[in-house]
Amino acid sequence: MSALNLRPSRQPCCPLKVSFEFFPPKTPEMETTLWSSIERLAPLDPQFVSVTYGAGGSTRERTHATVSRLVQETHLKPAAHLTCVAASRDEVIRSYWDVGVRHVVALRGDPVAGIGAAYEAHPHGYQRTCDLVAGIKAIGDFEVSVSAYPEKHPEAASLDADIDVLKEKVDCGADRAITQFFFDNDVYFRHLDRVRARGIDIPIVPGIVPVQNFKQTANFAAKTGASVPSWLAARFEGLDNDVETRKLVAAAVAAEQVIDLVDRGVCEFHFYTMNRADLVYAICHLLGLRDQRVKAAA
Repeated sequence: MSALNLRPSRQPCCPLKVSFEFFPPKTPEMETTLWSSIERLAPLDPQFVSVTYGAGGSTRERTHATVSRLVQETHLKPAAHLTCVAASRDEVIRSYWDVGVRHVVALRGDPVAGIGAAYEAHPHGYQRTCDLVAGIKAIGDFEVSVSAYPEKHPEAASLDADIDVLKEKVDCGADRAITQFFFDNDVYFRHLDRVRARGIDIPIVPGIVPVQNFKQTANFAAKTGASVPSWLAARFEGLDNDVETRKLVAAAVAAEQVIDLVDRGVCEFHFYTMNRADLVYAICHLLGLRDQRVKAAA
């Protein structure tokens, strides 16, 4: 996937589905940007939109407020992120149910002290993600998504051990897995083959990140165990101070990736939006998705 190719993809073998991830805003300005992005992407009729949960449960209230507003003010189906960190067994789960949220993205979460520190469960909480999944399912008829790592979780002893963890989450009731972002599609398909060979048959949805800022993305990739190919670094070389060109290159790179995935039979995508709509909207347009309001008026 090292050569730029923006030809239209062939007709997909199944209906395309997309979902979008946002994070809760910290300031009034970020709040404005978030809701502007939601309004821009909502007409594409996503399967759901997820709202992240900060390290150590640091954004619990803001996550809850954002998903509550999504329920109350939009037609979108919000999926609230929830971790095992800094929360008792059911207090947060029940609060989501009470406001009308029926989809949870269940994650173990990073330690309160940050990535690399030893993980400690809440005294009245869950030690493992699979236990959190089972707990969510026991409280209500939630749809539950979990994470998957095509290049393994940084703390996993091996890729096989990481797939063992995914299998446990599925056995506890997970309905879907969303992958950590990746840039080499072969990495995704190799992981998919290994997952299927283990009898895991839930959807493994590729997580796609349009590169808003290459240095930030590369730094985050290093922390999460995702590799950054040399050809990708070359695409962004010399563009640190050229925002407009960087956006064009980012759109081309992400579009190339998703078109290749469609050509290889993938029909569902989860976009890490970084609360910015333009690149994601453009990529979805290239995939053939259109504003549903325009279709309805036609």
